[in-house]
Amino acid sequence: MVGLMRFAVIFIAAVLLMIIFSIFYRGFPALSWEMISQSPKGGFYYGKGGGVLNAIIGSMYLAVGATLLAMAIGLPVALYMNVFIRRRQRLVHAIRFFLDLLWGVPSIVYGAFGFSIMILLGMRTSLLAGIITVALFILPIMIRAIDEVLQGVSKGLYEASLSLGSTRTQTAYKVFIRQALPGIVTAVLLSFGRAIGDAAAVLFTTGYTDHIPTSLNQPAATLPLAIFFQLSSPIKEVQDRAYAAAVILTIIVLIISITARILSRRFEKHRIKF
Repeated sequence: MVGLMRFAVIFIAAVLLMIIFSIFYRGFPALSWEMISQSPKGGFYYGKGGGVLNAIIGSMYLAVGATLLAMAIGLPVALYMNVFIRRRQRLVHAIRFFLDLLWGVPSIVYGAFGFSIMILLGMRTSLLAGIITVALFILPIMIRAIDEVLQGVSKGLYEASLSLGSTRTQTAYKVFIRQALPGIVTAVLLSFGRAIGDAAAVLFTTGYTDHIPTSLNQPAATLPLAIFFQLSSPIKEVQDRAYAAAVILTIIVLIISITARILSRRFEKHRIKF
């Protein structure tokens, strides 16, 4: 069994390295300052000048908005499960079961659901519609990730807080959040990485444009869709630019992962040591 586990680890690491190598091998030569600093110009999709600045900024707008919206809903839900109804185990297990089901739903289903709601409300493709759809997509992920962290908070710490006269709300926001802060930061940043890298959920809701959005009611381009559209081109220069956009997206996700590690270690000092 130890040998099997080692083989599985080596296999996964090899696949990851192959993916990264193939992306950087084709994308890094096509990467330039023009790609990062400019929006698409006339003839961009035929191999001429311009870049993917619109997709970079659109992805950041989308991911930041969706993450903030999901955190505003997900953190109170996770605290409610672990502080206010922690003794009602059947209800808590039922909530976790449904969250796990929602976690397993493909992102394209969320995109189709968001598109149906847009048709019902008479909305057009926009940054706001994409933010709401992606927030719904990452919400179960964020809640379950924070929930797992909060479950690690000591029961004795919970009882000690209540015995000193604290209310459950004070216990939730002053004790549980402080104790689980490193894990909460990691969960939020990982959800952000999932939001910025998804294409299916925004395919029907966010739309696509060569311009940088200036309001929530305008469509927005994203890096995953930019990669998808450019790879569909028969022109080699455009395909190479798709790999260059994939390099940019990979670097952003890598920075997010490293930031999550650094912040988790930095916030570790705020935990109550036993």
